Amino acid sequence: MSFSKHYVLAAGGTGGHMIPAYALAKELVLRGHRVALITDERGEKIPGMVDEGQVHVLPAGRITKDPRGWLKGVRAIMQGRKMAMQLYKTFEPSAVVGFGGYPAFPALLAANRMDVPTIVHEQNAVLGRVNRLAARGVNAIATSYPDVLRIKPKYAEKVHLVGNPVRQEVIDLREEPYPPLSEEGVFRVLITGGSQGATILSDVVPDAMAMLPMHLRRRLQITQQCREQDIERVRAKYAEHDIPAELATYLPDLPQRLGWAHLVIGRAGASTIAELTTAGRPAILIPLPIATDDHQTYNVKEMVAAGGARSIQQPRFTAKELAKQMQKMALAPGALENAARFAKKCGRPDAVGDLADLVESIGTSPLSKPLKSKAEKPSIIPAPKQALAKETTE
Repeated sequence: MSFSKHYVLAAGGTGGHMIPAYALAKELVLRGHRVALITDERGEKIPGMVDEGQVHVLPAGRITKDPRGWLKGVRAIMQGRKMAMQLYKTFEPSAVVGFGGYPAFPALLAANRMDVPTIVHEQNAVLGRVNRLAARGVNAIATSYPDVLRIKPKYAEKVHLVGNPVRQEVIDLREEPYPPLSEEGVFRVLITGGSQGATILSDVVPDAMAMLPMHLRRRLQITQQCREQDIERVRAKYAEHDIPAELATYLPDLPQRLGWAHLVIGRAGASTIAELTTAGRPAILIPLPIATDDHQTYNVKEMVAAGGARSIQQPRFTAKELAKQMQKMALAPGALENAARFAKKCGRPDAVGDLADLVESIGTSPLSKPLKSKAEKPSIIPAPKQALAKETTE
């Protein structure tokens, strides 16, 4: 028999943290539970929370490399912990789930203080800073990749590979076939740069498209997300090259556009890769070089190794290199279709259900080995001793 319980989800104010938190919230509500969300001012503005859920904004102190800010950061963390404890006294959660980001840290500290079971979910292939700080005290660490850096070997029994939850609209794409692509048919390319766009994509992609052979270039149909300050010059470039392109600063119907795309060019954020592998779409990915712990470089490893994507490090991301990689994927017979199939093999469409199962198991039954199997047992890599994900240059 299933009983209604209360769960608190705590996430930083970015889409990468909030999307899986919202997905879990919806799943838990569907299972008859109540949920509350702890986040910051940015996260509060990101839509997607279930109507039945509560949203609480707590202070989230940051501990940076500059010692001058440490005292202020610690004070904010302790204030957030105190406020979270007050919430727990009335809401009485069965467990607290952290999704990374500084707002999750005081929520997890408060749970530890009050002996409330805790779980952290890591979206990236490198355990984030807040999740590393919390790892010792949590009951379980849910991961999105088989190989995860910076998890200490002594925590191996806590680790459960579940994947990274995505929107239902993306999961639905998994049942749809890869869009037909004939030698003379329209070749649809989707370019996204994360929630804020990416200027380097605006700088490089239009010129790369112009370098493609005429028989391929005349088939192009481009949809590109651009920063507001870049959009007019990008539009002018495509017009100069006589390439049809639809440009926008925000793509609210991104799942639909992903559904008809033959190729995606973008960053290597965790949510992007989760959506690509769930839907089964080939990609050329450019990891963000300033991402914390260079996690985007590690995010691409599984998809590249499987043959579902190519990775170009940003210093080598030029129009010439991009045009070369596009030709290799678009002109070889069956290459894109095969890459789409390989990408889909990396997908974990049951991520939200598996994560909800893990959350429900906390405090109700031993965390023996739910969700683990020989094929899906994550590898624990304490530090990045291996080479970075190889760039595809051949």
